[in-house]
Amino acid sequence: MEEHFDDRVPVLIVGGSLVGLSTSLFLGRHGIRHLLVEKHSGISTHPRGRGMNVRTMELFRGARVETEIRQAAAVLAENHGIMQAGSLTGDDQEWLFKEIDPGGALARFSPSTWCLCSQNDIEPVLMARSREQGSDLRFSTELLSFAQDGTGVSAVVKNRETGEHRTIRADYLVAADGPRSPVREQLRIGQSGHGDLFHNVSITFSSRQLIDVLGDKRFIVCYLTKPGADGALLPVDNREQWVFHAPWHPEDGETLEDFTDERCVEHIRRAVGAPGLDVEITGKAPWHAAERVAERYGAGRVFLAGDSAHEMSPTGAFGSNTGIQDAHNLAWKLALVLEGSAGPGLLDTYEAERLPVARATSERASARSAEHSHPGYAAPTTPGGGPKGGILSVAMGYGYLHGAVLGVDTRRPVVPERMQLTGDPGTRAPHMWVGGPGGRQSTLDLYERSFVLLSAEGTPWRAAARTVAERLSARLDAYAIGTGPDADLTPEGETDWAELHGTTAQGAVVVRPDGFVAWRSSGAESDPEAALHSVMTTLLRRP
Repeated sequence: MEEHFDDRVPVLIVGGSLVGLSTSLFLGRHGIRHLLVEKHSGISTHPRGRGMNVRTMELFRGARVETEIRQAAAVLAENHGIMQAGSLTGDDQEWLFKEIDPGGALARFSPSTWCLCSQNDIEPVLMARSREQGSDLRFSTELLSFAQDGTGVSAVVKNRETGEHRTIRADYLVAADGPRSPVREQLRIGQSGHGDLFHNVSITFSSRQLIDVLGDKRFIVCYLTKPGADGALLPVDNREQWVFHAPWHPEDGETLEDFTDERCVEHIRRAVGAPGLDVEITGKAPWHAAERVAERYGAGRVFLAGDSAHEMSPTGAFGSNTGIQDAHNLAWKLALVLEGSAGPGLLDTYEAERLPVARATSERASARSAEHSHPGYAAPTTPGGGPKGGILSVAMGYGYLHGAVLGVDTRRPVVPERMQLTGDPGTRAPHMWVGGPGGRQSTLDLYERSFVLLSAEGTPWRAAARTVAERLSARLDAYAIGTGPDADLTPEGETDWAELHGTTAQGAVVVRPDGFVAWRSSGAESDPEAALHSVMTTLLRRP
């Protein structure tokens, strides 16, 4: 007799914060029905985790939600750069960097750019869009237990408002349940890394006079370094609302109760350098910076994403961005497996691809905290100067050495010292502007729900791709690029698509739904159809 469950869904998401909501958004874009449970009664109200890097914004662009996110972040659109100062009234002030994208060089690489959107501003956008897509999001609902077998995951959840228990049967479970993940603990997945780095108390406050002290300075964050009054100042609305991160030392016996309103007001005034500054404390929240990465990204039919898989120092906002990119990587793979166009082995590539990226990124995040002298962080000495790679290389230049990719040079580092997006397998495909029936678009706009083959018009690759897609019942689109009547897409300007993608005029490139190059051919194959059939069968883990 078949066991009764209150709900049956393909995917159960545990955790309704930034990564859980992103997972819901991306699954919804693929038409995958799912259920999200979150133990808290609502989404974040505290301004944190607010730097969306260019790669993350590319993913949100693909999900058709980039515009709404930028609108939600409009109040901080003119804030750029990071300052360091003894105070905001003295002469000892310097810009660690004044512009995120000086000279607009990023436009060569991407149709998107950075976005300074706080978690409490972006989460409502993600939640609303997910619900528009028909997603079932249940807050005040806590996962009590789960067990998996060869065909799925059985879970029990509790409504924290009514006390009602419900049983759920899902094909897969995604745990986006935070750094102290109960799911990870039950799976007995260990962690590696330096552990706790430092502790802060995030203090929200209002001040109408602070903007006069700042003058025309519009920074993302200012690290204030006065001994005994150090901390990090972040604008919330550039008018009255602010956040101050004050160092907290629980290892010395310091408690949260020690951070009285009076102490916080005095600390902020001393840090800013304005003894009479109007300061009204509106909230306090402790947070802990750590460097920990899970030893595995899941077990069986249960997967980790976001903070459950990795904790990172907040400098550079690498943690939240890495988590969102985890969610995107997993979502398209779950979609293909659930619809039957890919074998379950495709899901094994999630860990093979994302775990090395998390390790490399977490090390870079800690190094960046040391470079910026983040308040409260006493950086360990690292022989050789620590991890290499600029912020752009870490954000979008990383590569997959193993996984759903073919022909990768596995000797290269996961994060290169210099960003090079030249069409190499395992790296994010190059961006170029093209014209077509849908008007002007980036090639990155082609990649979301299907594999895509790019080739020149007049070559046999497009026809081969259409035949292979039909035979395998696979999501594989094909576009011929050129200026003639047989072209699907026309390059803008003098761009040579083949050179940009590191191939020849007779070659082809297969790009995955996440915009990463899966395979590249120089055009030497005598039978393109047979070659492509073999490639797609391997990528999709088909028998």
